[in-house]
Amino acid sequence: MEDRFLAVGKNISLRKITRDDTHLVIKWRNNERVRSHFIYRETFTAPHHENWLKEKVDTGKVLQLIICENDRDHRPVGSVYFIFRNEDRTEAEYGIFIGEDDAVGKGYGNETAVLATEYVKENTPIKKLILRVFTSNEVARKSYEYGGFVKIQDLPAVECSDGEKSDMILMEKILKE
Repeated sequence: MEDRFLAVGKNISLRKITRDDTHLVIKWRNNERVRSHFIYRETFTAPHHENWLKEKVDTGKVLQLIICENDRDHRPVGSVYFIFRNEDRTEAEYGIFIGEDDAVGKGYGNETAVLATEYVKENTPIKKLILRVFTSNEVARKSYEYGGFVKIQDLPAVECSDGEKSDMILMEKILKE
């Protein structure tokens, strides 16, 4: 395993995000396919992302990783992140997006759901993960179930930043008792 990778799977590897990834994250999050699956749908800019890195990632409030294909010279294709929800870092919100259109449908989301959650189970104090997913995003929901997440609550009519309201579900995965 190359030193820069925190976890290596069959098809993907995970590494920490760097400032050099800013242009990719902006491109990915501004992709309509990606943006439509988030509550926050505003246009991403370099200053916005730099602030996220400074205020969230650099301070340890968020662990964000880049998903890289194992072939194609470890091309970055998306991101997975864990937003810590409490001071002792035992609970976090899981988020993922595959930003490269040609990387969709290859099972990278499924593999990331397993690889990333195993990584944080072994290397962080996280005991419980939660996530929210739109009920219309069945592909993502199935990927989360593949990774061991289970539905715990319906979240009706969640308002997105663009004013649209959509039903979501809350899912969780217990990593440690």
